Amino acid sequence: MNTKQIIVIVIVVALMGGLLARPIKGLVDENKGANSSADATTSSAFNFQSVSEITKQSINASIAQEITALEEKVAQTSGDEKLALLEQLVQKWDDVAKFAPQGFVYEEMAEISPKFEYLLKAGDAYRAAYTNLQDTAMSAELNRLAIRSYEKAIALDENNLDAKTGLGAAMVTGGGNPMAGIALLQEVVAKDPKNINANKTLGLFSLQSRQFDKAIERFKTVVELSPDAESYFYLATGYENIGLKNEAIAAFQKSKEMAADPTLSQFIDRRVEELSK
Repeated sequence: MNTKQIIVIVIVVALMGGLLARPIKGLVDENKGANSSADATTSSAFNFQSVSEITKQSINASIAQEITALEEKVAQTSGDEKLALLEQLVQKWDDVAKFAPQGFVYEEMAEISPKFEYLLKAGDAYRAAYTNLQDTAMSAELNRLAIRSYEKAIALDENNLDAKTGLGAAMVTGGGNPMAGIALLQEVVAKDPKNINANKTLGLFSLQSRQFDKAIERFKTVVELSPDAESYFYLATGYENIGLKNEAIAAFQKSKEMAADPTLSQFIDRRVEELSK
């Protein structure tokens, strides 16, 4: 199991206690305004430079110095040379699993070469960065940037299901128009019933809105197609909440086996002990 997967599992354990108590943003406020992502003039304290500086404080000092040196080179170049340096820069951030700076780098790459791939990766990076982020101001801005990147990607390829899945997820979590986001995700699974990302995202939203039967069906689809510890964990949570203790225990055990992570194992052992009473 790689480092990024372990990070995800630890986050899952830490947040599950509050997950079900937290409604999906916007679902409890039907009068909230429309998606504000189109406002390109929105001012923000968070930009390429500021997010890079903030993030460098949390990584190894020597790696941070390498990134700073690359950034200085980027600032002095243009065109294809700049694009090549940005490729190196985004890889540096990927190596330390820091997603917010990657989003800004991919967006800058798209400015030089407006490729669908860069915009999709920008959206994915922003969405990964704001998920579970405690800084609400930064989270809101990264969510806005994710929506903007996905919208630009869809403008280049209106039929791409990955971009629609990302946009739908971002709209639900903070775009001001959650029902439109859910509709977009449902459109994806209507065209591709086995779309793993869309099913996983809809499953998580079903958990958050306490629609446990729907969540179970979504995560059953996911684990049949591409089983992973996180999805089994959520499947178990769905079972637990409708009183199917044996099914919940079995799914928790599968999550534990696949993760092989001490933090998750301890948490699951406690859950299984309580369910077995």
